[in-house]
Amino acid sequence: MPRHTSFRFRLDPSVEQGRVLSRHVGAARFAFNQALRLHKDARAAAERGQGRDCTPEAAPGVGSHDDHPWRDVSNPVHVPWTGFDLINEFNKWKRSEAAGRQFLVDPTGMTQVHVTGLVWQGRVLAQVFEEACVDLGRGLKAFTDSLAGSRKGPKVGFPRFKKKRLTGGSFRIRNKTNKGRSSIRVGDGERVRSVTLPKIGMLRVRECTRRLRRMIAKDRARILHVTVSRGANRWWISITVEAADLHPARRHTPPPAESPRGENRWVGVDRGLRTLVVAGSSDGVEVLRLNNPRALRRGLPRLRRLSKAVSRKKKGSKNRGKAVVRLGRQHARIRDRRRHVLHQVSNQLVKNHAWLVLEGLNITGMTSNRKLSRAISDAAWGELARQITYKQAWRGGQVVVTDRWFPSSKTCFTCGTLRKDLTLKDRTFECRECGHVMDRDLNAAVNLAAWAENHTPPVDDGAGRGVARVGDRQADGPVNNAHRQNTPTHPGPSGRGGKGLDDVGTNPQTVPAA
Repeated sequence: MPRHTSFRFRLDPSVEQGRVLSRHVGAARFAFNQALRLHKDARAAAERGQGRDCTPEAAPGVGSHDDHPWRDVSNPVHVPWTGFDLINEFNKWKRSEAAGRQFLVDPTGMTQVHVTGLVWQGRVLAQVFEEACVDLGRGLKAFTDSLAGSRKGPKVGFPRFKKKRLTGGSFRIRNKTNKGRSSIRVGDGERVRSVTLPKIGMLRVRECTRRLRRMIAKDRARILHVTVSRGANRWWISITVEAADLHPARRHTPPPAESPRGENRWVGVDRGLRTLVVAGSSDGVEVLRLNNPRALRRGLPRLRRLSKAVSRKKKGSKNRGKAVVRLGRQHARIRDRRRHVLHQVSNQLVKNHAWLVLEGLNITGMTSNRKLSRAISDAAWGELARQITYKQAWRGGQVVVTDRWFPSSKTCFTCGTLRKDLTLKDRTFECRECGHVMDRDLNAAVNLAAWAENHTPPVDDGAGRGVARVGDRQADGPVNNAHRQNTPTHPGPSGRGGKGLDDVGTNPQTVPAA
């Protein structure tokens, strides 16, 4: 099955090519702002005619099709909401008199108006305008879905106009094939470290493109589109391809049909601040430990100095623009350091372990703590979980997320005793019941692995059906939250980081047989 992935390279354009790229970035910003202006003007006209808010859910007279249920034929105002409608409206505008006109005077003194439209549209690729309108359509859809409550996550506001800046900005180009030749080519001609784009030409890249070129040559990848972005005096290109699955030798082999219970195949991954990742199996063996590089903390002194330098410069001056570029470089350096470490640890985990279990963290709620918010954001726990999830899916592995209320750090790995007085300062877990002493992070990782063994069924029961393990609260039906356990359930007597059925008030003799 195909998968979508991206290859990111740093461009090395010439001075003239840099101007062409800047022109396309400005064209994308211009098209986005103009399409947004057309949308807002149409909404204002529709609101004056209807006297109510014109959203796709509550606004009659606003729509993209005449047969839409909230389309009012008595109101001729048409408000574009989708990317397709925005493209059509922008194309109409760029050929109209509002986009450009000339006054021609003949020898007799008669004046005529000559409609020129957008005179500079031929200097940039037309796809840049279209993709900018598509981005605006996605933003409008996210806004309406968030307003209606059908979109998960934080509330999304109404799209705003993009500001013209010396740094930042991007544009996107789709790949088209004509007579077997793609409009976007990698390593074309004798220069293998290059990317050829339509209307722009061949751009040099700094990194090696051999891996991508081999995938394209063997028909294992097909270029969908590229995104050219501008950083702090640097140009980057991200090539999105539709690639085939990984080679079978790089994928995880499926487990046998009858997996023994004592097989320790699950690996728990505990994320922390002092130690970024600690991974351990359910038998107490530590398989990976990586200290937190703290990229932001290391680069914060220079970041503060550069921020003060920006604030001292006069607004609008060239020196302030140079200071902003230096500040942007420092931000990019911190981001690249963090991203490099996260890719390293996620690759190491998914390559060596097919069964990973992550703790369910409320990262948004945890960042509300003003004393820990900077350190939590610097650790990038959410980005690490995202990388592990999609990379494990590529390799055919499995990733499980535990219950958010599971006390992995406060539960004893040996006897299952819950220590409620454990604080963040306690880096060693000491059990007062059995005397077990273990590193706090390793104890949490081991409990996560044990939780996954207790809450996941084996692959097959021999008859084509998955059998849930004893202790899986979701095996017999939905959870009614009648009783919340402080420690994970475990079949049999207490031990190994869990409780038996007797410990939660359930008598085994009263449980009906399956």
